[in-house]
Amino acid sequence: MSDQRPLRLGTRRSKLAMAQSGQVAEAVHQLTGRPVELVEITTYGDVSREHLAQIGGTGVFVSALRDALLADEIDFAVHSLKDLPTAQPDDLVLAAIPAREDPRDVLVARDGLTLETLPASSRNGVARIGTGSPRRMAQLNAWARSHGLEIETVPIRGNIDTRVGFVTDGELDAVVLAAAGLTRIGRIGEATQFLDADAVLPAPGQGALAIECTAANADLAAQLAELDDPYTRVAVTAERSLLAALEAGCSAPVGALADLLADGQIVTEMRLRGVVGSTDGKTLVQLSTTGPVPSSSEEAVALGRELAAEMLDKGAAGLMGERAL
Repeated sequence: MSDQRPLRLGTRRSKLAMAQSGQVAEAVHQLTGRPVELVEITTYGDVSREHLAQIGGTGVFVSALRDALLADEIDFAVHSLKDLPTAQPDDLVLAAIPAREDPRDVLVARDGLTLETLPASSRNGVARIGTGSPRRMAQLNAWARSHGLEIETVPIRGNIDTRVGFVTDGELDAVVLAAAGLTRIGRIGEATQFLDADAVLPAPGQGALAIECTAANADLAAQLAELDDPYTRVAVTAERSLLAALEAGCSAPVGALADLLADGQIVTEMRLRGVVGSTDGKTLVQLSTTGPVPSSSEEAVALGRELAAEMLDKGAAGLMGERAL
């Protein structure tokens, strides 16, 4: 007789985390035939009121979930991949990285406006745009400067409701959020503009989820692996390898995106783009490389490392903020 004990899925308590964990729970139930129950876990990142860049960014939403895995309080956990530190603990395994949502950032602006139209209709011609991300600040400021527009990036944090509330309350002209998060809670219709990756590269791994369990639970890991999307995995592996090689935490001003380039229906190449910038946008190091689609994790890691080395040669190290020189 198969094991019908419910599988315990550890999740953060936010509306977004619960939505994406619920979607994974349904997929795992379909796959295994076992009931899946959500176990809500509060992380340091959820209770701290400091800005993410100040509390270190990397891992603040992850460590409590990992502690629960290792204490056998849960069987597996769902993370937003962009929140995961790049170093993977030996006793835990990323059993699956499902197909990713749209990795881009979106603008949620008052009156249906876009980046191009915001400043002209704002007080004093300066648009106030909220984001908690140094990566977004650097690229938004650089984009505005290159287009001769005036914006002010305002540090904010909080859940999606809180952030969108800054706009509806008239405190800010716009906020920038991940498209994937809005899509997963059914609110992508509130986005007034999708930001082209040529203007704002997303965070490494943005839009992707990571399903993690203990290495010792090999049977569950093998079942969860059925949810893995190999193209998403090589793309985010390359992006995270770039981040790791720059020695950057997830609060550092680094953007990266690996695109799979198709010739008709056949995927032929992968393009990896990376950017590091000063938050005022005055200095950006932005490079890309294109090559065959990696056929292994090792090849994807090598691609990320190569691009990071080129970026460091071009001065990226001085822009990292967290990097000790």
